[in-house]
Amino acid sequence: MKNTANSNDYVAAQTGVTPAVQAKGVHKAFGSLHVLKGIDLTVMPGTVTVILGPSGSGKSTFLRLINQLETLTGGEIDVDGEMIGYKWVDKDGQRVLQTLDDKQIAAQRAKLGMVFQRFNLFPHMTTLENVMEAPVHVAHKSKSEAREEAIKELQRVGMGDRLDYYPMQLSGGQQQRVAIARALAMHPDIMLFDEPTSALDPELVGEVLNVMRSLAQGGMTMICVTHEIGFAREVADQIVFMDGGVVVEKGGPEIIDNPTEPRFKDFLNHVL
Repeated sequence: MKNTANSNDYVAAQTGVTPAVQAKGVHKAFGSLHVLKGIDLTVMPGTVTVILGPSGSGKSTFLRLINQLETLTGGEIDVDGEMIGYKWVDKDGQRVLQTLDDKQIAAQRAKLGMVFQRFNLFPHMTTLENVMEAPVHVAHKSKSEAREEAIKELQRVGMGDRLDYYPMQLSGGQQQRVAIARALAMHPDIMLFDEPTSALDPELVGEVLNVMRSLAQGGMTMICVTHEIGFAREVADQIVFMDGGVVVEKGGPEIIDNPTEPRFKDFLNHVL
């Protein structure tokens, strides 16, 4: 595997800064299907990591593990230096791993915002109500405070003029921007994007990528699974190419134009 000297692993080792996300030997199996086979990856605060790879390479599964929507089969993932899903406890004079309870997992998950391929908006709620829902019922904010912050986030993604619209009245690109605002309303430290433009018509992709560019320029830590190579070249601090459940190549955006691994070269030949 190619691992260039300007990768985030190198930066973390040299600076001593705590990574935003660090995966150590991550494995995930669904029965006999071994999807992830030892993923090591470091994401530094304020950077954008773009994960590329063919369908079935484990990219989305990796994001779901970070957000604890799936449980690890092996290895460890740390978010802001804290191991997710487990903690060390003393038991009978020995240090053993204990699974976190739902409340502890929810507290860890609060650091993360996730945007999926499908928008998953509540169809019976307006744009504003969709964005207010989690701050009111999960973060227990007052409706007035949640409303104020929801309007701010909707304006941030260019949807401030659609507060009273229902999802069926919005285009796919508009719905995805609302989904981004919904995630931002919980004030996450890290944003995870799982192919956020894959379900959109081509003419609507640009409006979502523009929002993501704006977040990157504002210093948001982001991990993006996408096939948008132009976006990756322009915005990413780190490119990761996955195939067959492993990281095949990673480095700065320059590796898109100068890949060294044959599998990455073949992938780019098919998507560029």
